[in-house]
Amino acid sequence: MYMEYIQNLMQCLESTQICDSSGTPYKGYGEAMQEMVGMFSEIKSLGRQVFFIGNGGSAAIASHMTADFMKNGGMKTYSLYDNSVTTCMGNDYGYEFIFSRPLEFLGSEGDLLVAISSSGNSQNIVNAIQAAKRKHMKVVTFSGFERENKISRMGCCNVYVPSCRYGIVESIHNLILQQIVDTIMERDGECL
Repeated sequence: MYMEYIQNLMQCLESTQICDSSGTPYKGYGEAMQEMVGMFSEIKSLGRQVFFIGNGGSAAIASHMTADFMKNGGMKTYSLYDNSVTTCMGNDYGYEFIFSRPLEFLGSEGDLLVAISSSGNSQNIVNAIQAAKRKHMKVVTFSGFERENKISRMGCCNVYVPSCRYGIVESIHNLILQQIVDTIMERDGECL
């Protein structure tokens, strides 16, 4: 019974699809990782900012990655999870705008938005991606559940985990992001 969960996790990891904006899959996991590491590396070398967003467990991943990409990756990251800002945006504009409104103020052309959503259908995530695109930011999406969810093709790079189990989807999202930052840290040396 317990091994079935791990076996399912491994099967979903092996079946994870990483596509470009047109929905064309990269030629294997290695090419997809090379593309994502290259994108984050370019953001780092240009001194641009990275914003991570998500709800619930995905918010925890976003917060964790905000810290790791700053400390271990040596990148400029910004957390959109300050309680006062989040509650202000939710109260004044509605929960569906808690990420997009701050991005309108803080995001700049050439910055990167990493949008993490297990379902891929959260309206506040969709709105943030649209705001990022209006600012000519790059976008990477991480989603799961239904293949044709709302964000699954909204980024220049899109990671989709074929599972409807939150734990599986979130674990794989976290693992891939951790691999990206660890690869950058191993290449560039520890930053702090």
